[in-house]
Amino acid sequence: MAGMATASRGRVTMQEHMAIDVSPGPIRPIRLISDYFPHFYPFAEPALRTPDPQPAVTPAIPSAPQPQLDLEPEGDSDDSTALGTLEFTLLLDADNSTLHCTAHRAEGLKPPASGSVDTYVKANLLPGASKASQLRTRTVRGTRGPVWEETLTYHGFTVQDARRKTLRLCVCEDPRLRRRRGAPPLGELRVPLRKLVPNRARSFNVCLERRRLTKRPRSLDTARGMSLYEEELEAEAAGEERGRILLSLCYSSQRGGLLVGVLRCAHLAPMDANGYSDPFVRLFLHPNVGKKSKYKTSVRKKTLNPEFNEEFFYAGPREELAQKTLLVSVWDYDLGTANDFIGGVQLSSQASGERQQHWRECLGRSDCRLELWHPLDGAPLQLSD
Repeated sequence: MAGMATASRGRVTMQEHMAIDVSPGPIRPIRLISDYFPHFYPFAEPALRTPDPQPAVTPAIPSAPQPQLDLEPEGDSDDSTALGTLEFTLLLDADNSTLHCTAHRAEGLKPPASGSVDTYVKANLLPGASKASQLRTRTVRGTRGPVWEETLTYHGFTVQDARRKTLRLCVCEDPRLRRRRGAPPLGELRVPLRKLVPNRARSFNVCLERRRLTKRPRSLDTARGMSLYEEELEAEAAGEERGRILLSLCYSSQRGGLLVGVLRCAHLAPMDANGYSDPFVRLFLHPNVGKKSKYKTSVRKKTLNPEFNEEFFYAGPREELAQKTLLVSVWDYDLGTANDFIGGVQLSSQASGERQQHWRECLGRSDCRLELWHPLDGAPLQLSD
C-alpha cells in the first residue's frame, strides 16, 4: 500500500503539467559576426534587435536580468583599421589603352616611429617588375589627412591586362625623411582590376592594411601551421613580360612612302643593376637593298617608360611595302659594352593578329595615321634573306 501511495504522489495530471512554467525568459537572437565589427560596414544596421517587451509566455518566477550587449566595441579591435583610409578613383580608358588612378586623400593615418607625417602615394601593377610600373604622387607635408588630388596614368594598359593585373597602392613616408633604409609604408591596399568596367570611373574609400612581408615559401610543406602572405610572383612575371611599344603607321600619298612613328614604350624590363634601363629603338625594313632601311631613336636615360615621339620615312609604293617586313627592336644602351636586347616586334602581311592587321590597314589607306600598342617579344628577331 505504501508503494502504491508513493506512485500516486509521483503522478502529475494533465492540468498540473500545463500549469508548469518552463520558459527561461524571452528568446534573444544569436549575435552575428558583423555585430562585433560594425566599423567595417557603417552603412548596415546592426543585426541584433531589442527583444519584444511583451514575451510570448509570462514566467511565473522572474528571471535574472541579462546584461545588454555592446554593439560598438571600444576602440578598434582590428589592428589594420588603425592605419587609416585611402580615397581614390580608377578609370580604365579602353579607347586609349590607359589606366588612370586618381589619389584624392587619406584620413586617420598612423604616425610612423620617426614622427613624420609627410606622405605620398606609390602605385605598382602586379605581377610585374616593380620599377617598370612604379608611379608616385607629390609629397604632402605635416598632416595625418593629406589631400593629393593627383592622377597617375599607366600607358599601354589594355582590357586584357585588367583581367590579370592587380593595382597596389601604398601610402609612404617621404624617402628623404626616413630614419632607416627599407622602412615599410604606413599602409597599403590591393585592387583586382578585373572588377573595373571599361570607360567607367569607379571610386573607392578603403582601409589601409599592413605590408605583406612574408616571402612566398618554396613548398607548401614549409608553410604548414602559418598564414601565407605572398608578395606576388614578381620575379617570374618580370621574366615573362618585356614591355610594349606604341607605334604609328601612315602611308603618305604625297611623299610616296611609309611614315613610322615611335611614340613611347611602357613597362620595359629592367636591364641595369639600378633596376632601370637606358632604352632606345631600332627600325629595320627587310628587305630593302640599296635604300635607307635602318634607323634608331635617341637614348632615354634611366627609365622604363620612355617617350620618344620620333618619326621615320621609308620610300616606296604600297605594292612593294606589302612584301616587306618592319622589324622594331628596343635596346638598353651600355657605354663601352654591347647593348642589351630588351624586346622586339615585327609587322608584315605574314604576321599574325594585331601585327598583321596594323600593317595591312596602314597600307590599305592613304594619309591616315593608325596608332597601336604592341607587346614585345623576348626572343631576338631573325629573318632569312
